[in-house]
Amino acid sequence: DVQLQASGGGLVQAGGSLRLSCAASGFTFDGYAIGWFRQAPGKEREGVSCISSSDGSTYCADSVKGRFTISSDNAKNTVYLQMNSLKPEDTAVYYCAADLDLRGSSWFKADYYGMDYWGKGTLVTVSS
Repeated sequence: DVQLQASGGGLVQAGGSLRLSCAASGFTFDGYAIGWFRQAPGKEREGVSCISSSDGSTYCADSVKGRFTISSDNAKNTVYLQMNSLKPEDTAVYYCAADLDLRGSSWFKADYYGMDYWGKGTLVTVSS
């Protein structure tokens, strides 16, 4: 049974930090690009960051560059998103996703049915 289990969301003040985790089970990370989308109330889902498990290359949305860092631990089948200097506009449900073929901007542009696996979201709320 394939699962992407996201955790680490919560309530934090502006300027604070959170670390999200995405643990995969039921499939092997190897070869997949894994990362995060987010969806704020009333807004469309947007790609945040993704990482290729094969070569470690990363791709990050302009809105979070310099503040968010994605990393992976292939031995643990887990991807992390370290979020620093959080802003109220970062408030959203964050979803973990994985795909075997898509990379970089293509991964970001994928719709729900274009991605191999999705996890349930974790809510991040940043108060001003």
